[in-house]
Amino acid sequence: MKTWVKYIKPYTLYFILGPLCMIVEVLGEVLMPLYLAEVITGAVEGTLTTQGSLLVMLKMIGTAIFMMIGGVGGSYFGAKASVNFAADLRADLFRKVQGYSFANIDRFSTGSLVTRLTNDVTQMQNFINMVLRMMLRAPGMLIGGVIMAVRLSRSLSLVFAITMPLMILAITFIIVRGLPRFSKMQTKVDNLNSTVQENITNVRVVKSFTREGYETKKFAKANGELKEAGMSAMKNMIFMQPVQTLFMYIATGLVIWFGSQLVINNFDAGIKGFSVGELSAFINYVTQILFSLMMVTMMLMFSSRAFASAKRISAVITEDIDIKDSEMADVNNTVTNGLIEFRNVTYRYYKNSAEPVLDNINLTIQPGSTVGIIGSTGCGKTTLVSLIPRLYDTDEGQVLIDGKDVKEYTLFNLREGVGMVLQKNVLFSGTIEENLRWGDENATDEELFAAAESAQADKFVRNFTGGYQTVLGQGGVNVSGGQKQRLCIARALLKKPKIIILDDSTSAVDTATEAQIRRAFREELANSTKIIIAQRISSVKDADMIVVMDDGKITGTGTHDSLMQSNVEYQEIYTSQISGKEGA
Repeated sequence: MKTWVKYIKPYTLYFILGPLCMIVEVLGEVLMPLYLAEVITGAVEGTLTTQGSLLVMLKMIGTAIFMMIGGVGGSYFGAKASVNFAADLRADLFRKVQGYSFANIDRFSTGSLVTRLTNDVTQMQNFINMVLRMMLRAPGMLIGGVIMAVRLSRSLSLVFAITMPLMILAITFIIVRGLPRFSKMQTKVDNLNSTVQENITNVRVVKSFTREGYETKKFAKANGELKEAGMSAMKNMIFMQPVQTLFMYIATGLVIWFGSQLVINNFDAGIKGFSVGELSAFINYVTQILFSLMMVTMMLMFSSRAFASAKRISAVITEDIDIKDSEMADVNNTVTNGLIEFRNVTYRYYKNSAEPVLDNINLTIQPGSTVGIIGSTGCGKTTLVSLIPRLYDTDEGQVLIDGKDVKEYTLFNLREGVGMVLQKNVLFSGTIEENLRWGDENATDEELFAAAESAQADKFVRNFTGGYQTVLGQGGVNVSGGQKQRLCIARALLKKPKIIILDDSTSAVDTATEAQIRRAFREELANSTKIIIAQRISSVKDADMIVVMDDGKITGTGTHDSLMQSNVEYQEIYTSQISGKEGA
C-alpha cells in the first residue's frame, strides 16, 4: 500500500471531494422514491391537491439539480485524481527504467516494460476513476436503500436476506475465477507488443530476407494467443451481468407478489397500512439496492484486472537495480586524466556459469594514449570496455580510473567522463543537430560543426536539403550505415570526454575516411585516452599499444611490430587479412 500512497497524497483533495460529491447524488437517489410514493398515495386515496402536487414537483426538481451538481463534481474530481495519479506513476516508472542495468531490462523484456508503462497504468487509472465515482455512491445507495426499505416494511425486507447472500456468493465465485485469467491476458499483451516492436524495428531485415510471411505467421500466433486469453477472461465475466439481472428480477418479482398481497389484504380489511405508493417506493428501493450491488461487483470486476496490472507495475518499481551509485561513491570525484587499470578482473554474464566471459584480466592504459583491442568474435572485447563506464560490474577484481575504483564515482560523473560509440550505432527521432547535441546540449554551432567535420560527417550532412535540420527517422533509418557511424562518432567527440571508446565504430566506412577520423582523434583528443576495438588490423596498427584477446583472456600486448614477432594470434589475424586482400 505504501507504494501507491505516494501517488495519492499530492491529490488528496481530489480523492476526498470526488466521493463526497457522489454522496449528494446518493441522497437524491434515496429521497426521490419517497416523493413519488407521496404523489401515488395521494392520487389513489384522493387526497392529492394541486398545491400539494406542485410542492412535490418542486422538491423533485430541486433534488434533481443537486444530484446533477454532485454527479458532475464527482466525475470531475474523479477524473482529475485518476489522470494525475497515472501521470505521476508513469513518470516514476520511466525514471526507474532509465536507471535499469542491461540485466534488469533483460529480466522483463522491452515489450513487457512498454506494456507496463502504458496498458497497465491505464488499467489502474480507469479503476481509480471508477472507484472514486462509486466508492461511496454504491455503498451509500445500498445502505440508504436498505434503511428506507426496512422502514417501509420489515416483512418485505426479508426478500433481501435471501437474494443478496446468494447473489454475493455467485459474483465472488466469478471474480475469483477471473483474476488469474486477467494476469495471463496481460502476459499475452507483452508477447504481442514484443513481436510488433521487433518486426517494425527490423523491417528492413525482414524485407531483405523476404520473411514477411514468417513474420505474419509469428504475429498471428501472438495475436491468437492474446485472443484466446482475452476470451478466456471475458467468458468468465460475461456471466456477471446475467447473474445480477436474474437476482434483480427474482427479488423484484417476490416484492411485487408479497407486496401486492399486503396492499390487497389491507384494502379488504379497511386498514390504513401498506399503500400502493409505498409499494412503488419499496420496488424502487429494491432496484436501488440491487443496482448498487451491481456497481460493487462492477468495481470488483475491474479490480481483478487492475490488481493484475498493479502487481506487474509494482514488480518494476520494486526491482532492485543491479548497477547504481555505491556507498563509496563521492560526488566530487570526476575523471580528470584517463588512466585506466584492470586488476584481476573476472566477469560472467550468468553468475552460475562455469566459464567466465573475462578471466583474470590485468591491464594498464596510460592517459592520453591510443589503445587498440583486437581478437576473434565473442572473445570479450566489448564486455571489457563496458566495465569502464560500469555498464556491467566485475564479479571479481577491480577497474580503476585515475587510481580510483569506478565505484568511487557517481554513475553520472563516471559516464560524463567516458564517451562511447557502441557497436550498434543508435540515432533517435529528431534532427541531426538534436542528435549531435546529445554529446553537449550547450555546445556552440561552431563546436558542433567542428565535431562533425572531425568525424567526416559535415560534408554529407550539408549535402542534405535540410542540412543539420534534416529529420532522422527512428533509429536513423534514412541514413546509411557509414553515415550513421560518423554521426555517432561526432556526437561522442562533441562530449570532449577524457576517455573515448570506439567499439568497431568505423567498420562501415572506407579506409581513407577511417584514416582521416583517426588523424582527427590524434590531433583534437591528444589529451584523451582513446580505446579502439576493431576487426581490421589497419584500424589499430598505429596505436600506442595493441591488446590481443582470445577466449576472455589477454594473450598479448605491445605495438604492431612487437606483436608480429611475439604473438601467434596476432600473426594469424594479420596473415588472414593480408591473404584475404590478395585473394580479392
